[in-house]
Amino acid sequence: MLQLTDAQKARLLELARSALEEAVRTGKVSEVAEQAEALENPCGAFVTLTSRGQLRGCIGHIEATRPLYATVRECARAAALDDPRFDPVTPAELSSLHIEISILSPLADVAPHEVEVGRHGLLISRGGRRGLLLPQVAGEWNWNREQFLQETCIKAGLPADAWQHGARIQAFTAQILKEPSTLASSSSPAA
Repeated sequence: MLQLTDAQKARLLELARSALEEAVRTGKVSEVAEQAEALENPCGAFVTLTSRGQLRGCIGHIEATRPLYATVRECARAAALDDPRFDPVTPAELSSLHIEISILSPLADVAPHEVEVGRHGLLISRGGRRGLLLPQVAGEWNWNREQFLQETCIKAGLPADAWQHGARIQAFTAQILKEPSTLASSSSPAA
């Protein structure tokens, strides 16, 4: 797992916030140069947006194809504008949004009994279908291992018991960065 300093974590959250605000106001995210070497490492990541404790958008990239800071900026934009479960975020909502970044470890094939609720996130796939749930989801819903496996199958559009019938189970861990709530509420209403 990528080890980040407190300053690098704060910088990553700052980069996500600036991308979110720019995307919502202009529809795009400008390129930035990043000086922190650790943030240049390719890494998978998800950005989750919540408003008053409710999910408002969540988009990520599993594979480590781009520098972490670029992945996070793109995911912040996509979570705000492209999550098909929600209407695009409006400028009026920016001050109520809270950002959470999940930095993913590489995927590893696991047997069902090896899944650790609260530690692992899951990617379950079969055929052309796949579903992913972050490690924190199982804890938020108080799921046990079997429920976590079933819900990940359902997210993939597979039968709930597909994990018992040949679906590929991959686990990962995530380093979770949460934006301080004071940062979310300090956003200016318009630029």
